[in-house]
Amino acid sequence: HQAMYQGKRNGRNNYAFFTRQMSEQALRNLQIETDLRRAVDNNELELFYQPQTCSRNEKVTGVEALIRWRHPNLGLLSPLQFIPIAEDSGQIIQNGHWVFRQACHQAQAWQRNGWEDLRVAINISPRQFQDIHFIDKVDAIIEETGIDPTRIELEITETILMDSTQLCLNTLTDLKVRGFTIAIDDFGTGYSSLMYLKNFPIDRLKIPREFIMDIEDNIDKSCVVEAIIALSHSLNLGLVAEGVETRNQLDFLLERCHCSIQGYYFASPMTLLAVNHYIGENRDQESSLEVSLSTNSASTAAVSS
Repeated sequence: HQAMYQGKRNGRNNYAFFTRQMSEQALRNLQIETDLRRAVDNNELELFYQPQTCSRNEKVTGVEALIRWRHPNLGLLSPLQFIPIAEDSGQIIQNGHWVFRQACHQAQAWQRNGWEDLRVAINISPRQFQDIHFIDKVDAIIEETGIDPTRIELEITETILMDSTQLCLNTLTDLKVRGFTIAIDDFGTGYSSLMYLKNFPIDRLKIPREFIMDIEDNIDKSCVVEAIIALSHSLNLGLVAEGVETRNQLDFLLERCHCSIQGYYFASPMTLLAVNHYIGENRDQESSLEVSLSTNSASTAAVSS
């Protein structure tokens, strides 16, 4: 089967031999699938968080929850190393449910810490979204955690919007009624119609990293990003730019829009302990700035009077 799929990827009228590497990869994938079934019960899964920063005042306004797996033998695994296997096996439904619950519990902890305006973004996979029990599970987590859904942003892909359109619309409507924010992840990388932006209850678009890379030097990428910005303005949609790594990329965006920035220029995905420290410092700097501005205003008023 591995050779057959490789042959198909190579194009028509082609062939591929089954190699030792294919066998080793197949065995590795099978082992990961088997181990993943026990990962939740063994407390091996962990959430990392990447801050989202306001482009104008550099205040952390939200975080994206990103799953990691501390495998007992393979070490820390990124989503690319196991999420595709979880999708194929259907385990993504269980894993996604775990992420949703953990992120909502953490959002509540941040609210108790005084960060009630901090938005938490959660990725929803296609299989998770299309699960007939999805909304019931969402309701159970809302009741369990006491979370205010307006503080949660659900990130879905364009492919979700194009499959089972009526079911998709019903599910999105159920989520919007509860107060969730809906964002389109990696907007512009699929082949879907733009009509869904008008027909579906979408709140924000996420400009993908591949469009942001080399944006200052690549005219094609800059044109695509400018088109997405113009589209978001005309439809009154919010924007998140992913993968911002340089000052030039940030300046390009600042000249054209007001958006949230997510990328290594400000912060990488980090552990809960690290992100708590990062947000705390960011909020302390903001408070110091507000005090400074207030003091300067008071001094100016005193002089003028």
